[in-house]
Amino acid sequence: MASSKLQALWNHPAGPKTIHFWAPTFKWGISIANVADFAKPPEMISYPQQVVVACSGIIWARWGMVITPINWNLSSVNAAMAVTGVCQLTRKIRNDYFSDDKDDAAASLKG
Repeated sequence: MASSKLQALWNHPAGPKTIHFWAPTFKWGISIANVADFAKPPEMISYPQQVVVACSGIIWARWGMVITPINWNLSSVNAAMAVTGVCQLTRKIRNDYFSDDKDDAAASLKG
């Protein structure tokens, strides 16, 4: 049973014998790096970078579902990119526009 499933994966049009497997597999590095960036302070997050990560994730996740055959690896990596990009943008927006720390710092400077 496992052998037939492995053989089916190996011979799939988006399987390990094709670029359609390896390109999205290596793209997981972007999502992993974005997850690692959650340890960074929000001040270091780049709006343009995270907008591109989120938008390209949304676009290509959809594309992976409409092509034939469906490329689940492509869709999943891009869905992960979209989620991490939106999460990073949320952190940045909350820090820049809804943070009480700025108000406290400004009040302490005024005396």
